[in-house]
Amino acid sequence: MQGAPLPVWLYRVTANLVAPLAYRRVAAKLAAQGISPARQKERRGRATAARPKGRLVWFHAASVGESLSVLRLIEHLAHALPDTSFLLTSGTATSAQVVAKRLPPRTQHQFAPLDAARPLRRFLRNWHPDAAIFVESELWPQMLSRTHDAGIPIALINARISDGSARNWKRFPRTARYLMNHFRLIHCQDQRTADHLHDLGLTQAEAGQNLKSLAGPAPYDAATLTDLQETIANRPLWLASSTHPGEDEIMLAAHQSLLARHPNALLILVPRHPERADTIARQITDAGLTPARRSTGDPIALETQVYLADTLGETGLWYALSPITCLCGSFTPVGGHNPFEPAHAGSAILHGPFHANFATIYPDLDASGAAREVEDAEALATELATLLSDPAALDTMRANARTFAAAQTDMLDAFAETLCKALALR
Repeated sequence: MQGAPLPVWLYRVTANLVAPLAYRRVAAKLAAQGISPARQKERRGRATAARPKGRLVWFHAASVGESLSVLRLIEHLAHALPDTSFLLTSGTATSAQVVAKRLPPRTQHQFAPLDAARPLRRFLRNWHPDAAIFVESELWPQMLSRTHDAGIPIALINARISDGSARNWKRFPRTARYLMNHFRLIHCQDQRTADHLHDLGLTQAEAGQNLKSLAGPAPYDAATLTDLQETIANRPLWLASSTHPGEDEIMLAAHQSLLARHPNALLILVPRHPERADTIARQITDAGLTPARRSTGDPIALETQVYLADTLGETGLWYALSPITCLCGSFTPVGGHNPFEPAHAGSAILHGPFHANFATIYPDLDASGAAREVEDAEALATELATLLSDPAALDTMRANARTFAAAQTDMLDAFAETLCKALALR
């Protein structure tokens, strides 16, 4: 591989100089989210778990969605490679807390080392993986180069590049090729990304299935689901999942309108980041709605109008409970969230107009009759009222969602085999 271009060299120098300051910032953030001092040091490359004996495959993902998207793939690889263990790294407290409850056998989680020389040296010396698989857009220059220089084969999976990002890449083609040629295989979640990478001369890029479509249904506790179903009984129910700032107001305004037609309707509101719960609780009260809060043990009473589900790891429960899911991250320019988990649960899906993260998936989902796009609070309230007043139409939409999700799961074994060959694991 050619020497590092000037932008990469400058980045290395800067990253190594600011690493102590960067660590203080990320450690403070992890501490605020309840992560112990010992585990904070994983960001400095200091392992808090022993490396298992034998072959080890390292997966690196950014946050919750990316981490969850590979768990099922790890399960299939574990079946295909019974002598192999797996390490999953990510950077956020939420991702660590959520995946801790869902890790496949022979898999452990650590926080990813900072992209600086000393943390990476410690990390690679302790774990010395036999192969590395990076997820989506985790392109840390030093992490890539030091892993590659250690003789570890690397793949990038579920890559996605927007048109705007592609234009930026093409302004610095040598830098782009330098970074991306560390990968033996680049699996793209859409043809557009593959075309952009081919334009840069990256022939190892291939279009394939979006891994988030293969993640399968989210788990939940069956006894808890039964208890909640008995508590809610026949009340009209809908879920606002993964709300971001600016979206809670839309959800609450839609629910206020819905109550005019369905006075006993219940909204379950799940913020993307539970640390925002105090702010959202005040918004619910300010909107004149009666709240109950999951994290404080509040029961769902007859007078409860909004149930603030501000806990981690229970998203699968809410999808299984709710006949309708409004999937957020799509009413502000976040780009949308994974629609396959609610679809697997048989929840009809409503969503906003901003879904660039799933640019091909959402239109297909809408066309299948499993989902509908709504523009704002008024349109959302109208669609909710229509579906809750027409059980047959709602049942059809829910069945379409299950069918759409089931059709996506056929390619996982084949993809696992492709990875094994590309990374010399066979």
